[in-house]
Amino acid sequence: MYNFEFEKPSTIADAVASLAEEDVLALGGGQTLLPTMKQRLASPSKVVSLKAIAEMQGICVADDGSVCIGGTTTHAEVASGEEVFPGLAALAGGIGDPAVRARGTIGGSLANNDPAACYPAAALGAGATIVTNARHIAADDYFQGMFTTALEEGEIITEVRFPIPEASNYQKFEQPASRFALVGVFVAKVADGVRVAVTGASEDGVFRWSEAETALSTNFTAGAIAELTLSEDGMISDLHGTGAYRAHLVGVLTRRAVAAAS
Repeated sequence: MYNFEFEKPSTIADAVASLAEEDVLALGGGQTLLPTMKQRLASPSKVVSLKAIAEMQGICVADDGSVCIGGTTTHAEVASGEEVFPGLAALAGGIGDPAVRARGTIGGSLANNDPAACYPAAALGAGATIVTNARHIAADDYFQGMFTTALEEGEIITEVRFPIPEASNYQKFEQPASRFALVGVFVAKVADGVRVAVTGASEDGVFRWSEAETALSTNFTAGAIAELTLSEDGMISDLHGTGAYRAHLVGVLTRRAVAAAS
């Protein structure tokens, strides 16, 4: 590691002011930023921790019934939160290991938008809203490609709002060393149909499988998508699995998620 300045503001306004300076990065749980800095892939002159901002912590239920999760709420807190619906709680409880879950934050995960992270599938699958210090962003507009989001420079995630689905489930095929998703599928049955979000598979990051959504919105059973297949075009192909293998896993995990949610 190298020398850098460290700030720990107690308000969102102070954090935003600090992040407006040059060569500054925000720190959530540090599960991505700190290893990146150790490898000198990032070398900010100042790091601004968001962990002391009380208004970015905790879980509550809004007047409209949605679950509101503060940006610096840890995976462990989401997994054990009484207000959190089962599909999301189970997803959070399967991220990494206990040490990762005790430090990693939902805001940090969504801001990083790793193509194999679990939370992007939950946010996109459930139709969540990403709340920042400046605006509200629908999940469909937020994710814009691998490691790419709609966040502007210096903008931070203060809260994530999840509408509670009628039924939901997340199925993940883990890469055993990292426990990231080789493929992960989040299925949510909502008021106007079914949403299916896939992580870990595509070169463009998390995406919705529209053909499966159409079939499941008419018949929410695993049999409704038994004959559906996903093209391997644009799928990640690496030493852990080919694009064809990942495309096959998407179908398998989607059917498992639907069966579990049903």
